[in-house]
This record gives sequence, structure tokens and C-alpha cells, in this order.
Amino acid sequence: MTKSNSTIFHFAIISMLIFEIKIQLSDESECLVDRSKSGLIHVPKDLSPKTTILNISHNNISELWTSDILSLSKLRILIISYNGIQYLNISVFRFNQELEYLDLSHNKLEKIFCHPSVNLKHLDLSFNAFDALPMCKEFGNMSQLEFLGLSATQFQKSSMLPIAHLHINKILLVLGDLYGEEEDPGSLPDLNTESLHIVFPTGKEFHFTLDVSASTAVNLELSNIKCVLDDNGCSYFLNVLSTLQKNPRLSNLTLYNIETTWYSLMMIFQLVWHTGIEYFSISNVRLQGHFDVRDFDYSNTSLKALSIHHVVSEVFSLPQSYIYKIFSNMNIQNFTVSGTPMVHMVCPSQMSPFLHLDFSNNLLTDTVFDNCETLVRLETFSLQMNQLKKLASIAHMTKQMKSLQQLDISQNALRYDENEGYCPWTISLLSLNMSSNILTDSVFRCLPPRVKVLDLHSNRITSIPENVTSLETLQELNVAFNSLAQLPGCGTFSSLSVLIIDYNSISNPSVHFFQSCRNIRSINAGNNPFQCTCELREFVQSIGQVSSAVLVAWPDSYKCDYPESYKGTLLKDFHVSPLSCNIALLIVTIGVTGLVFAITVTVLCIYFDLPWYLRMVCQWTQTRHRARNITLDKLQRTLHFHAFISYSAHDSAWVKNELLPNLEKEDIQICLHERNFVPGKSIVENIINCIEKSYKSIFVLSPNFVQSEWCHYELYFAHHNLFHEGSNNLILILLEPIPKYSIPSSYHQLKTLMAQRTYLEWPKEKSKHALFWANLRASICIKLIEQAKETEHICI
Repeated sequence: MTKSNSTIFHFAIISMLIFEIKIQLSDESECLVDRSKSGLIHVPKDLSPKTTILNISHNNISELWTSDILSLSKLRILIISYNGIQYLNISVFRFNQELEYLDLSHNKLEKIFCHPSVNLKHLDLSFNAFDALPMCKEFGNMSQLEFLGLSATQFQKSSMLPIAHLHINKILLVLGDLYGEEEDPGSLPDLNTESLHIVFPTGKEFHFTLDVSASTAVNLELSNIKCVLDDNGCSYFLNVLSTLQKNPRLSNLTLYNIETTWYSLMMIFQLVWHTGIEYFSISNVRLQGHFDVRDFDYSNTSLKALSIHHVVSEVFSLPQSYIYKIFSNMNIQNFTVSGTPMVHMVCPSQMSPFLHLDFSNNLLTDTVFDNCETLVRLETFSLQMNQLKKLASIAHMTKQMKSLQQLDISQNALRYDENEGYCPWTISLLSLNMSSNILTDSVFRCLPPRVKVLDLHSNRITSIPENVTSLETLQELNVAFNSLAQLPGCGTFSSLSVLIIDYNSISNPSVHFFQSCRNIRSINAGNNPFQCTCELREFVQSIGQVSSAVLVAWPDSYKCDYPESYKGTLLKDFHVSPLSCNIALLIVTIGVTGLVFAITVTVLCIYFDLPWYLRMVCQWTQTRHRARNITLDKLQRTLHFHAFISYSAHDSAWVKNELLPNLEKEDIQICLHERNFVPGKSIVENIINCIEKSYKSIFVLSPNFVQSEWCHYELYFAHHNLFHEGSNNLILILLEPIPKYSIPSSYHQLKTLMAQRTYLEWPKEKSKHALFWANLRASICIKLIEQAKETEHICI
């Protein structure tokens, strides 16, 4: 094996190992340290004592000392392959009592020294520079050893005696480049193992006379076989294979990395055919030379399965039909041809025993097995990654395959046009994989009648027709990575239990899906561009009623894509008010709210006498509009009265007999409504005009006053007299006590004025009348004097 090939081989092994280890790791019990490809020249000193797995492969470490790993008492796995270690004393691991996996492959080791205290399960010393087998008697104490990798140029039977009593699951023997120059044909040691893998020198013509039957292996793998110069058809290698009959336990044979001729390849097939081998696999084959047409003897074989992978032919002129005929007529149950330039396969000439065929990753076209009637036993068939284009042709191919249950035609260029007519699938087909093609919605018109598992992911499907009638038995459907805009209903798929529909264009899934699909036990609808609007609300609620085991990848894969304010929000965190989503409810709510508001406003208006206030504001506004452009001086020159008196008609006797005589005798001009209101004008306008033409407004308060609506108007306008803002122009006379309960609720201003202003109370005793009139006239005179100073000293 060349350096590049061996590197790829072991890198794959190490990668797989690390991957498996990571899967099995527990955060509580394992500590993995990966320092591979770090340019190290020695073991790192900063490793945690809790380290259990250490990978320092692909570095430049040349020495390994006890002090390097002394502190790693819990170390179980050490991978130190692909370094430059030349010398190793196993005693460096004597303090690592839990060490069970040691990989020292791909170094420069020439000699090792052993130590009895190490008991490994996995020891790999392959791909090193040993001349003889690196075997120590202490290896015989490794009772747990499951894998042993060795490399050497020379073998002696006695060198394996220390481990002869051990039963090792797998042994890897890497033969050095000088192997075979002095070897005895029977020099391969006896090996007690289940699996034996022998790697021959790379690039050397196979002239070895090795007897591989000395082991008890059930599985044998031979790598690096080159025989292109032997005119006798690779006779040396065929002699090696002929010895396999000596091992009756051998049932699996794998040949890897072969370079030979077509003739030698067919000789290898023929020889293996008549051995006890049951499973034969051949991979990475490079062929040259011409093909000699010969009959193939299919008789007396134990072979059950033949696998051919990755074949490259350097010959372009071949009797392909004859090669296909040899393959198609093989009397085995399992046949695989993968990764080859095979463009066709003929129908077996007689009833074939094939149960499983795998023709993936080839160049096969729609004509494969066309009108073939001899594959009636075939159960599974894979045509993945070929050159198939017409789905109807593939359906016709299966028509005579009476036992076919599973078909894989994924990763092709399949189309279906309804004009191509009926698709005559075999009725036995239960599982069909048509993923990664260019199929559209029409594919649902071309499906097997009894299919149970259908994979259509990564196609160009935009919708699933509702009138599909042939899928009553469908149980599993995969339509991921398409352009579906809705979840399918289960009226068409009455037996559907598994649905995979992630990575589509579903924005508003139907809320009726779970009601329609009551047999669903698993659905994956994540990673769709969900629009988090009212339409999605009910679907999210229906998800809450479904078991978490049913909804795959919930909630992490279910996120809002629109609107932007919700983008990235998990559907489980998306909440919207029921009121904003139900138009009828919203209208009713608005109507009821509006009605309640209207009723409330009406009641309040009635209670607080709002219409009266509105009329007052209207009149007040009109008056202000008229007076907006009149200056204060002009207004003062228009004043005709000292006081305007507001009173109830029931109190007119007191006003005329007491109030007027006592004020007018002092030349105080009084404005009364019955003598000063202008005929033809409205009462409200007369009230406003009188208030405007008077310095003061006198209100005679009594129980009769509060019952008069016009008195209320006069009080309102006097209180809001714009032309005397900031002046004390109101005089209140309490003629009779007014109980608080008798004041209507609409008389807010009267209550406020009586609470905040000082009022003159009419005394019942005559002896106090003189003082009352003096106070009243004084309040008017004081005001008249202040007004006179502000208006050119006019005095009342």
C-alpha cells in the first residue's frame, strides 16, 4: 500500500473511531482532548488529569516518555498515529492502568520493549518500519485483546506463539515493501482470529506464495493486488485463493484495491465461485487488457452475494453484452454493481434466483430489464444515481417483477408526463424511493396501487392533487424539499401515519389537518416559511393538542418567517388576541362597546345637563366672536349699568320693594330683565347683552333661584364673562337658606361659587338691614372706584 493509500485508509479508520467515541461520550464521565494536526513536537503538558481520550495524531512527536502521560491516570484511549516515533518502551504506560486503546500506526517504529502490566483491548502497530513481527511474550497476557495491528517484512511461525492461545476478533497484517523476497510459501503464522486483513506491498506485481488458510478467520480481506504482467492470468494470486478451501470456516472474502486484466478478473470470479465463500466483495478495481469470451461455470457454488464497487476500465472496446450476460445469469441471491461505467444490463436467460439487486451509481438508462420476465423472485432493486429519465418506462419495467417490494430510483432525472399514459407498476411494490428527481405534481397519477412507503423529497412538487384515488394503503410519505404550499389532507391518504414535509413553502397550514389525519403518529413540518398571522393561530393551538412525540423537531424547527417583527420567533411563542382574529367577534365587540359608550354618554349628559352647557357654549362662542375685534376701552365706554340683577320671579317682590329702592336712591343704575331686555332678541342674547353692559352681576339666591333654568343661564354667562376676566364682578345675596340637597346636580357652578366666594346674607332682623345695604353699596362702590382708575377715572 502506498503512503497516500495507507494514509487514506487509516485516516478513515481513525475518523470513524473518533466519531463513534463522541457518540458514546457522557459529559459526566468522559473527557475528550483532540490535539491532532496541531504541529506538536511533544505531548502537551497542560492536559487535564481527567482526560480519558487523547488524540494527538498527525503531529511531529518523535519520543514518548513516562512523564508525558504520568498524570493521566484515567486515560482509556490514546491515538498517537501519524507521528515520527522510532522507539517505544511499553513501560511508559505502566501508570495508565485504565488504558485499553492504543494506536501507534503510521510511525517509524523499528523496535519496541514490552511491559507486563499493560492489558489492552486495541493495539495497532501497523504501518511502521519493523523487520520482524513486533511480538512480545507479554502480549500473551492481554486477555482482553480484540484488535491487533502488525506490520513486518518477514514472518516466522514461532513469532506468533505468545498470542496463539488468544482469540482476537480482528488482526491486521501489513506486509513491508521487501516482503516475499526470502519467504517460505508456508511461512504465514497460525492465527486464531475471526477477521484477518492482509495488506500486500503497493505497486508490486503479485508474486507471493502465501498460504492464507492457516488462520481460523471467518472474514478475510486482501488489499493491494496487482497482476497485469502475468500471462497465465494472475496465477500467483489464483494459487493463493485456491488455498481458501482449506479453511471451512471462511465465508466472507473482500478484495480491495486491485489492478489486473479482464481475463484475470473473470478467472478470480470463477475460482471463488467454486469455493465455500458465501459473500464476495471486490472494490477499487482497475482493469486493462482484452476480454476473452469464455463460458462461465455457475455450478457447485456456495456464493450468496457478490458486490462489485468502483470499477475503472482502461479498455474501450469490449463485448459488453457478453459481460452483462455473465452477470445477469449468476445463480446467486444478492448482486451489487456500483460505481462502474455500466450502461446496460440484459435480462437473465432463465428464471433468476436474484432477490436483491443493487445497480446504483452507474450509467444505466430506461431500457434496463425492458420486458424482462425472468426476475419474478426479485424483492429489492436499487437504480439510484443512474441515467433514468422516463418514469413510465420504469413502471413498465417492474410489470413482470411479481415479487418486487422495494424500488430505489432516486437521484436520477426522472419526469412524468400524463400524456405518456398509464403506469403499469407491479402490484407487489410496497416501498418506492423517487427522491432527488425532477418530478412534478403529475407524479401522483403514476404511483403503485399498493405502495406503503413513498419518498418524493427533493423534487418539483407544488401541490398534491385532491382526487388521487390509488393511495389508500400509503402509510409513510416524504415530500420534504419541494414547493408545497399546504399540508395534504388525509382524505386521499386514509392510512397515512408518517409525513415528512419539512423545507417546503408552507406558510399557513390548514387547521383541519390533524382532524383529517387521525392516524398520524409522526409528522415533520419544520423549516417552512410560516406566516405568523391570524390564520396560523388556530393551527398552533391544534399543535398544542397533539402529543410531543408526534411532532418531530418541535419546537426548534418551527419558526415565524413573516412578518418581520416576528421573524425567527418559535411558533410556540407566537400569541395573538382572539379578538383581533375574529372579524365577527370584533364587529360585535365594537358595536357593543359603542352602544355602551353611547348609553353611558347619554346618561351622563342627562345627569350633568350637558345639552344646557352645549347651548351655553354656543352662545358664549358667538358672543366672543362678535367681541373679538372690540377693544377694552370701547367696551368700557359702552357700559350703561352698575349692576345686572338676576333673580327668580318668586323673589321679585323683595327685589322691587327692598333691593331696587335702596340701590337706586344712591344713583346706582340697575339692569332688570323686565325693563331692559330689548324686544325681538332672544332671551339668551338679551341676558348676555345686559351682563356685558353692567359692571356687576347681582344674584339673589334662594330655593326659588335654583329651580329657575333662566337664572342658571344668567349665572353661567356672568361667571364666564370674557370681558371682565380676572375681575370680581359677581355679587351673591343669599335671600333664603338653600339646602344642599335641593341644589340640582347640574348646578355645579352655583355649588362652587357658594363654596369659594363670600356672599351677603339677607338678615331677618330689621336692625341689621342698614348694615346689609351699606355692605352691598360698599362692594359696588369699591369696584366702581377701581374701575374708574382703569377707565379714565370714571366714577359711579
